Amino acid sequence: MSKKIKAALIFGTRPEAIKMAPVVLEFQKRKEIEPFVIVTGQHRQMLDSVLNLFKITPDYDLNLMKENQNLWDLTSDILLSTKKVLEEIKPDVVLVHGDTTTAFGASLSAFYSKIKVAHVEAGLRTFDKNYPFPEEINRVLADSVSDFHFAPTKGAVDNLLNSGIKTKQTIYETGNTVIDALFYTLEHHKNALNIELNPNLKTILLTSHRRENFGEPLKNICRAAIELTEKNKDIEIIYPVHPNPNVRNTVYQYLNNKERIRLIEPLDYAPFCNLMKKSHIILTDSGGIQEEAPSLNVPVLVLRDETERPEALISGGVKLTGTETKNIVKNVQELLDNNSLYSRVSNVKNPYGDGLASKRIADIITEKLS
Repeated sequence: MSKKIKAALIFGTRPEAIKMAPVVLEFQKRKEIEPFVIVTGQHRQMLDSVLNLFKITPDYDLNLMKENQNLWDLTSDILLSTKKVLEEIKPDVVLVHGDTTTAFGASLSAFYSKIKVAHVEAGLRTFDKNYPFPEEINRVLADSVSDFHFAPTKGAVDNLLNSGIKTKQTIYETGNTVIDALFYTLEHHKNALNIELNPNLKTILLTSHRRENFGEPLKNICRAAIELTEKNKDIEIIYPVHPNPNVRNTVYQYLNNKERIRLIEPLDYAPFCNLMKKSHIILTDSGGIQEEAPSLNVPVLVLRDETERPEALISGGVKLTGTETKNIVKNVQELLDNNSLYSRVSNVKNPYGDGLASKRIADIITEKLS
């Protein structure tokens, strides 16, 4: 019998876990692959809930999360901790995901160890190193050391080719694994929503947690939420508030006890998917939601000035609003008032995939490393 391919899958945040979980499950099915799941714990509680949802038990839990951790400490901790684990496992390939500090640190660690690197969700770009910060540089650096670039879209493939990664043989358009995760979750946990929605009100889901929105941008978002509920008596805004104190302090200062604005604790992934599905409009600065919501026929307004997911904008189901209060209010109001516009933007084809990305990734790893 031929030797199994040792594959180390390293991730540390909730979004990474959601998008890597389908890859883990697919690798576990393959007799040719021996997967090792390594989590850094960059997001602790939020990471664990996703692992439980997909019934994934890490082989190594580095548990690196610290209160108010900074990028210097986190990056060095990831680099040194993964070095030890990689020396023990001696994998044939290390898979990282996206644009987190875990992805950057683990890919660099694998590169230093002369281990092949596979970057899931490769090729995303805003072409502004400070937006989003530090994610844009994290993903560029991860791409630069990778041997397999699993790009979710043709646009991401083009970004890789145009950024100096000229070897087409390392680039594969696979679709985005988040669609695999979404379909799996809605199939296996279709009744997971654990909060009551008012059937007489349109639900507007709001999420904002990115560093670049801390401070005045987040205050503007909160002001927009207040203005929208004052203008529209038939809506309710539900905001799962991120645990980061830079988010919580501002949000509770502005929005606590406001009529028809519900501040709730972060939801586990399964109830969150069901909440997205039942929402009328989503306001978010999240990257993953821009990819998921078009599969649910829910319009998304992005609370950012730029996005590394232009395909979503081209599809028509996603629109940039920035973080100015008047722009947010204007764009939401248009969707609430114009039924034909709402129908058009809520019925688009999702450019991010068909739910088979993980299978394609496993096929490529098996073919190339057997």
